[in-house]
Amino acid sequence: MAAANLSKKINRKRRQGINLLQTELVKLKPLLGESNLPVLCQPVLEGINLLTWVANNQELINRILLQHGGILFRNFQIKEIAEFENFIQIVSGDLIEYRDRSSPRSTVQGKIYTSTDYPADQSIFLHSENSYAASWPLKIFFYCVKAAQQGGETPIADTRKLLQKIDPKIRDRFTEKGVMYVRNFGDGFGLPWQTVFQTTNPAEVEQFCHSNNIEFEWKPGNRLRTRTRRQAVTTHPKTGEAVWFNHAVFFHITTLDTKIRNALLAEFSEADLPHNTYYGDGSPIETEVLDAIRAVYQQETVIFPWQIGDILMLDNMLTAHGRQPFIGTRKVVVGMSEVFSISEI
Repeated sequence: MAAANLSKKINRKRRQGINLLQTELVKLKPLLGESNLPVLCQPVLEGINLLTWVANNQELINRILLQHGGILFRNFQIKEIAEFENFIQIVSGDLIEYRDRSSPRSTVQGKIYTSTDYPADQSIFLHSENSYAASWPLKIFFYCVKAAQQGGETPIADTRKLLQKIDPKIRDRFTEKGVMYVRNFGDGFGLPWQTVFQTTNPAEVEQFCHSNNIEFEWKPGNRLRTRTRRQAVTTHPKTGEAVWFNHAVFFHITTLDTKIRNALLAEFSEADLPHNTYYGDGSPIETEVLDAIRAVYQQETVIFPWQIGDILMLDNMLTAHGRQPFIGTRKVVVGMSEVFSISEI
């Protein structure tokens, strides 16, 4: 009876030519009572078309996203990856290609990719996509095609809160020095440079490096080493807020699983590790500093189980994401949009 009355009310307002209030069609609230991240958006009635709703409420969506950092769209009966792709195009424009890669992804269709092709028993530390690069997506979207039997969540954390909770002395040091990323390609571990740069032409790699302030050196056997100095803390272009935006912990050797870390250290010198991080001046980051930052990530991490059909929309600069280990089959795909360059800051 309540649903029928609401339907009549909506139809009456349509006849009167009055714009429907978003709260009459969907319900917006924090997914978890103790955290405003993410905001849950779900339909009040069955059959509400998500694509139509977001097209009519883009200002509201953008306002919520900038305030809270993430929105979870649930129970809208999204069943096809093509619908997910259309959703991104409506709320954020054209999808972008995944370049300057750090994680193994497979193309699903168009510019929709698998979330990350890591073994199911491995976790992926929280990070903001491409924060080590000269350009990155402002928005990143996840769509749950199939939830794992157990685990497989996509943990998230507010980068504004991360910055606030990191010890001021540590924060100031990183703000002043930045982060240096050292990466090695072609040694049998990690992604080959051909995948990272999406080309088999060394001259194109060199041009990309020159254009993006990446130092490079070719090693024997068609192998490559790069060094890049980037920001650790930056300013969000739309909110003006300071955010913790880097891969300092994610790329550091100590963040890897113990078995993998020991295997790499037994195989490679520190300079030849697939990836590692330093302060921007090249000096080592102290173990206690890394431990302290990881502890802050843990304190601020929000975890919730996936449901089939879920779409998670994140502001990539305001919200970091990761992945929990899982059991069973899991399929979560990802799309990115709105390229932003470091030169625009």
